[in-house]
Amino acid sequence: MPSSYNFVKTVFVSAMLLAALPLEAANYQVNTITDTLEQPWSIAELPNGNGFLITEKAGRLLHVDHSGNATTIVGTPEVFFKSQGGLLDVVLDPEFATNQRIYLSYAGGDADTNRTTVMRAKLSGELLADSEIILEVQPSKKKAAHFGGKLAFLPDGTLLLSVGEGFEYREQAQSLSSEMGKLLRINSDGSAPASNPFSEVAPRVYSYGHRNPQGLVVDPETGTIWMAEHGPKGGDELNRIVPGTNYGWPAITYGLDYSGAIISPYTEAEGMAQPVMYWVPSIATSGLAIYRGTAFPEWDGSLLTGALVDQKLYRLAPEGNGFVQSEPFSEVTGRVRDVRVLGDGSIAVLTDEGAFFHITSTPLEQTAATK
Repeated sequence: MPSSYNFVKTVFVSAMLLAALPLEAANYQVNTITDTLEQPWSIAELPNGNGFLITEKAGRLLHVDHSGNATTIVGTPEVFFKSQGGLLDVVLDPEFATNQRIYLSYAGGDADTNRTTVMRAKLSGELLADSEIILEVQPSKKKAAHFGGKLAFLPDGTLLLSVGEGFEYREQAQSLSSEMGKLLRINSDGSAPASNPFSEVAPRVYSYGHRNPQGLVVDPETGTIWMAEHGPKGGDELNRIVPGTNYGWPAITYGLDYSGAIISPYTEAEGMAQPVMYWVPSIATSGLAIYRGTAFPEWDGSLLTGALVDQKLYRLAPEGNGFVQSEPFSEVTGRVRDVRVLGDGSIAVLTDEGAFFHITSTPLEQTAATK
């Protein structure tokens, strides 16, 4: 959307000002499936009770069953594993039941020239076959920071990829000549849809002005795209994505540089979208899911986000045009890296420390018996 677009501001709040919303009377229990993973980054549920695919940053893709037993999948790409770089997201093709395809995002290259990359492959038993790189972010950059790397499919079968601005390249988030600091949209073969908002000048760009988005989810009921991104020292954001929109980084921000220096004196500007929610100080939001399951009907429409700095999992309950943050799930501890709502309505959570937590509903009669 051109910069002259008049954006309608939605509700945005500072986490410092929020009164914590109780988790209410939802009856849940938290079990640990395994705590022996090595820097897990993402999880995808396989159909028909066949367990999960879990990425580890060093480059391993694991098949993990419901008891926590893990098998290494052969054929993953060579990754640039350093600092924030490595093997990142994994998602299944919407037609996985018939084509067995999966998609991996990762840091490709080396310290001097690297980029967020997407590969697709066919999962054949414990092997990846017919692998092909379908996207390499342009231009390349130096150092191992701010890759973004979250993947999500839209209802029309196109694929979204969040891309960080490379930390030292933050001004590129405002330039359509660069794919850094963007949300990209491609077809499943890597080609650019003609319906993208900047098809002539930036064919893969869907929105821009982002810092380092590590939370991305598409609401299966409404098709709404939600994206959460790291701010610097303060200013983490939750954004409702509208194609073609400029989300402002670094021209506007609610955060300061890590040194305490002012990045921008502005928190809003004409033609730049406001976040639906922001956090000061930063919680380091990572992972994002929307609850549309049946196990916890009272959470319908809530977002779930991990917090690396807070080392917690939060529920964001819908309220008006925005959200109110709940008290954390006290049983989930560690730097929460990813969260997913599973097919049965239960919730999977990964932490940097190597834990795979599983949140399930507790029958009311069992809860009553323990009181």
